[in-house]
Amino acid sequence: DQVKDLINKKVDALIVNPVDTAATARITKEAVAAGIPLVYVNRRPDDPKLPAGVATVTSDDMEAGRLQAQYIADKMDHKGSVMILLGDLANNSTLNRTKGIKEVLAKYPDIKIEEEQTGTWLRQKGMDLTNDWLTQGRKFNAVLANNDEMAIGAAMALKQAGVGKGSVFVAGVDGTPDGLNAVTKGDLAVSVYQDAKGQADGAIDAAVKLARKEKVEPQAIIIPYRLITPENVATFK
Repeated sequence: DQVKDLINKKVDALIVNPVDTAATARITKEAVAAGIPLVYVNRRPDDPKLPAGVATVTSDDMEAGRLQAQYIADKMDHKGSVMILLGDLANNSTLNRTKGIKEVLAKYPDIKIEEEQTGTWLRQKGMDLTNDWLTQGRKFNAVLANNDEMAIGAAMALKQAGVGKGSVFVAGVDGTPDGLNAVTKGDLAVSVYQDAKGQADGAIDAAVKLARKEKVEPQAIIIPYRLITPENVATFK
C-alpha cells in the first residue's frame, strides 16, 4: 500500500526493498502500468524476468551460502555434523543461501546435515533452537545460519551451555555491526559481508538513470559478497 501511495503521487522513480518477495509481481505490474521506473534493492523479485523500466540491485545469495559453507567445511576438515538455521521460509534469500550451503556440503560425503529449522531471521529464535538441540543431547560441529542475528543467538546458547569457544563453529551472513563484533570476539567463526552501501548506491544510480530514460545495463546488477574472517574483520569496521 505504501507503494500504491507513491505511484498515486506520480513519483519520478521507485526504490523498493521487498520484505515479501512474493508480493513483487503486483508491485511490478502497478509501477509498469503507471510508467514509473522501479528498482528493487537487496532482494530480487521471485520472477527473474524483468520488464523494461525495472532493475534490481542485489547480491547473489547462493554465493553467500557457498562462501560461508566452504570456510566452515575447511575448518571442520571436511567431516562432522552441521545444523542449519534458516531465515523466513517465504523469502527467496533463505532459499538461495541454503541452496549455496548445500551445494558446497554435497562435495563432502563425511559432512552430514543433521537438521535445518527456521529461526525467521531472529536472534531469540536462533538461541531457542540451539538450546533445544543442546538439551536433546544432539552432537554437532557447526551451525550455519542464514543471517548474523540467528548466528549470534546460536553462539549465545552455546556459551550459556558451557560449550567452549571455537569447539562448535558458528557462521552468519550480512556483516552487521553486531556480527562484526561477534567475529572479533570469536563468538562467530565467520560471516559474509553484504555490501548494503554498495547496494544503496547502485539502486540510486539505477533509479536516476531510469528516470532520465537512460538504459540500465545489465538490468540485474550484482554487488559481490565478501568473506569476513577473524583475520580481516577489522577492515570492515
